[in-house]
Order: sequence, then structure tokens, then C-alpha cells
Amino acid sequence: MSKTRLALLVILSAWVLGSLGAAAKSSETQHALDGQNSELEETIGRELELFRSAQLSLQQALLIAERLHTGSRVVDISFDGESNPPVYRVKNIQKNQIWENAIDARTGSSNTDGKHALSVKDLEAEDRRNLLALRAVRKTMSDAVVVAERSTRGKAISGGLKSEDGTLFFVVVVDTADGLKQVLLEPPQVGGR
Repeated sequence: MSKTRLALLVILSAWVLGSLGAAAKSSETQHALDGQNSELEETIGRELELFRSAQLSLQQALLIAERLHTGSRVVDISFDGESNPPVYRVKNIQKNQIWENAIDARTGSSNTDGKHALSVKDLEAEDRRNLLALRAVRKTMSDAVVVAERSTRGKAISGGLKSEDGTLFFVVVVDTADGLKQVLLEPPQVGGR
């Protein structure tokens, strides 16, 4: 991931968390942003403009990714306007393999090359725990995106997994009329709860 893309995701997260009334940004984050706010706002504005004009929705990209790897589950998806053309970056898990794909946001075509990117055993411990917890839930990222979009009346720009105090959540960032919103959804367990 490029440094610019990483910075953009950090800023988007800060904006999302700020819009939800979360704790103020740390002094390190604020210091890093001093004097760069207008440039970052322009970058974020361009990214959102590209996202809003994309032919393909995140939900459509999810369905394409699921068909690429039959029996897999999407664990992470995000819009990337920095690539040319803009794409949705998607990670699927199938058994113990993580597949990475880029789905063209205009055409829906994929860069699939038939090779897996990572083995689950090569991931950090927290990521492995999240994937293990995902096996115990019956809902999918696609379900979480539908709920998040309906509840906010917006359009999902990214989705992923987050664990808090041992509980797995789907995290979906949605572009709404009021700005970016982060939706945390706790999926029901396979055996019910």
C-alpha cells in the first residue's frame, strides 16, 4: 500500500471517527496534519468524487469477488481511486488462503491471476483471530454492507473486520449525505446467541 493511500485511509478513519463523536485525535495525528489540511482535504475530495462516479458499487464488487473464488468469503474491501483505473481492492478467504484481487470500478473486470497472495499462518495474530472468529458467524460482509447502507441511507466505500474485547465486528464505512459514517455490526454466531 502506498504511503499516500495509507495516509488517506488514516485521514478517512479520523474523519469517520470524528463524525461519530469518538475521542479527539491524538496529538501525534494532529501534529502530522498541521499545515496539510487543505491538501489532504483535496485528496480526500478527489477520492470521494471518483468513488461517487464509479460505475460499479462496492456491493457489486463484493459479488464479483465471491464468484472469482467459489466458496470464499470477503474479509476486506475498499475503494482505491489512486489506481488507474479506480478499483475495489478485495481480500477473500478460502480455507487457509487469502486471495487478493482488484476489481475495476468501471467495468467489473478483475486482475485475477489464479495465485493466492497469503497463507493465513503468515498473518499477524490479531488477523488470524479475526478470521477464526469469522468461521463462527453466519453473516457475510455482503450482509453487513446491505445493513449499513440501509441504516445510513448511503453507499458503502469500504468494509473489514475488527475485534474488540474478543467480539468480532464487521466495520463498514458509508458515504452519506451527512459525510462519512462508520457502522459497526456484530454478526450472530452460527449456533445462535
